[in-house]
Amino acid sequence: MNFIQDTHSFQGNPWRGAVSRVLNAALNAVDPAEAVSRFVKRNGDALSINGQTYDLNDYEHIYVVGAGKAGTPMANRIATILGSNLTEGIIIVKEGYTSGSKNTELAKISVLEAGHPIPDERGVQATEQIVRFLQKTTQDDLIICLISGGGSALTPALVDGITLDDLKALTSLLLASGANIIEINTLRKHLNRIKGGQLARLASPAKLVALILSDVVGNPLEVIASGPTVPDGTTYHDATEVLERYDLMEQAPESVVAHLRKGLRGEIAETPKPGDPLFKNLQNVIIGSNLQAAEEALSQAHKEGFNALLLSTYLEGEARQVGIVLAGILRQVHHTGHPQSRPTCIIAGGETTVTLHGDGLGGRNQELALSTVNDLVGIPDIAMITLATDGSDGPTDAAGAVVTGKTLERAQEVDLNPDDYLARNDAYTFFETLGDLIKTGPTNTNVNDLVFLFAFI
Repeated sequence: MNFIQDTHSFQGNPWRGAVSRVLNAALNAVDPAEAVSRFVKRNGDALSINGQTYDLNDYEHIYVVGAGKAGTPMANRIATILGSNLTEGIIIVKEGYTSGSKNTELAKISVLEAGHPIPDERGVQATEQIVRFLQKTTQDDLIICLISGGGSALTPALVDGITLDDLKALTSLLLASGANIIEINTLRKHLNRIKGGQLARLASPAKLVALILSDVVGNPLEVIASGPTVPDGTTYHDATEVLERYDLMEQAPESVVAHLRKGLRGEIAETPKPGDPLFKNLQNVIIGSNLQAAEEALSQAHKEGFNALLLSTYLEGEARQVGIVLAGILRQVHHTGHPQSRPTCIIAGGETTVTLHGDGLGGRNQELALSTVNDLVGIPDIAMITLATDGSDGPTDAAGAVVTGKTLERAQEVDLNPDDYLARNDAYTFFETLGDLIKTGPTNTNVNDLVFLFAFI
């Protein structure tokens, strides 16, 4: 993809081809179909998954279920591997992430679209189909579950007493509060019938294998898509504490608070915990992560002649504060040649958060970029690039943005004040006006965010 060349800041930049290849290398490294192929091998009727072998003759039916932004290519590849041994399946993907869903290999798998990051009625109906699907399985069946980023919002399996509108309202509150994905998913697991190991409960006693593309810092299985196939170490008490931590007890829907209080009193069963025997018949495999994408970008950067460094894949915190820190590193490169001298490419990955103060449009990657505009002013031949690996940053069609030492000057020429746009969380409008949004379209993968600090010569 040549999406970097479409931005104003890279027009005429002699390094634009090299930069594009670095970013493309990151995305190609976590291609979901190739990730499946690396971990799932077939030799006749022997299916090997990360070193564990399954004899396909042992199963009466083989089903595929799953949810996430990478669902279509993952399902396509697993269907190709299984061939005639595949019975049928259902996967849920974000609207617009169905590229390749018409392939003949997917004829037995229903690809259903739903809303993300705010759940919608399509997600409710699609998840109910998966629930009914799992309830018909037996101990003679093999279920392959495909999980990727976005899977939690796409599977709103409503509990009694909580409506979709309640869930939407709660999700909006959490996204605006600055709560991180671990905290958000702690709540989701206790307001849902398949998250927090409950998909494994529904699938039991069938054999269950989960192939997981991680979009969470550190790859904790219990957090990715709210951990539908792993034991849940959190409780109703933990979920309630999240609302209290962000002063949301009074704002949250009454039905949500009432449900959590029932859980605290023991009136509702907890999610399955570590040690539950139902997890003995299950295999969870991480097939792709942010680190994998960052390492491949690092390798490509070296090939392009950059002095390259992988800073971290554990970036967390408020986006605008993380941006200030990263801008400081780029300024140090310019003034001292540390931690790397020009030409350099410093890579960082992770997932920041945004606390909403205004009603603008943007996402955490765009906000991080906007927070660096003043700090990078006047520094020659540099670029900071932010990238959501799924292609959609927040509720926008942009994956991120580009900032250079000339961004502030260009903004002032058209009467844009970056501080004003940052104050109202309106990074999208700022960078759209300058022509420096990165628009990849749906990438059909999702392994957190990446930030690239470039200093050219």
